[in-house]
Amino acid sequence: MRLSTCNTLLATLLTPLLLSISSNVLAEETPAAVPLYTEPELIALINKNTHLQRVKADDCQLVQDIEARANKMALPSYQFLYGDMLAYNVCVERNVELGVYYMRKAAEQGLAAALEQLGRYYDTGRLVQQDKAMAITYLREASAQGNLKAQLRLVKLFNAGYGSPRDFEDAYRWLFNAMVADKATHKKIERALNLLAQKMPDSVVARARLPI
Repeated sequence: MRLSTCNTLLATLLTPLLLSISSNVLAEETPAAVPLYTEPELIALINKNTHLQRVKADDCQLVQDIEARANKMALPSYQFLYGDMLAYNVCVERNVELGVYYMRKAAEQGLAAALEQLGRYYDTGRLVQQDKAMAITYLREASAQGNLKAQLRLVKLFNAGYGSPRDFEDAYRWLFNAMVADKATHKKIERALNLLAQKMPDSVVARARLPI
């Protein structure tokens, strides 16, 4: 058998094997494509405070898609996610000012998690200058949407002497009608309401305890 014929036969036999090996190597080196989060899925991640962990777990593959949905499409859940990524240096270069900007954009569209987070930040002075009045403004909006963390913090601020007595009734009503399974949280709510009730007329407390 001629040498050229042997080489051709050898190439014919080895080519499928080499292609298979090459494909396997590429598959191992190239991460699987990550599907983009749906709005309900992302909001659920945000509410569980696992949205940043999810982005990191997905190897930062969706940064461009996230930015596009935050910036061009102005989706509030993606604005909140991108704002947090910027504020905490997750998969993007840290930019606190721009991060808070996107958080505010999400809050302006009524995203409860963004309202609660900004209220908490203004309460504690994290990322922004401490401003109790601004904190109450954000927390009140989040509380009206049923955000329990916001409701607890809002009542805590009222019990500490901040805010207007005109807002006590709504804050009491929202927290009183919150339903929680955790016993420790239930007790925390009870204590907070008892303190707030001491600042209110009995008739107002009775009215605030009526079902929503």
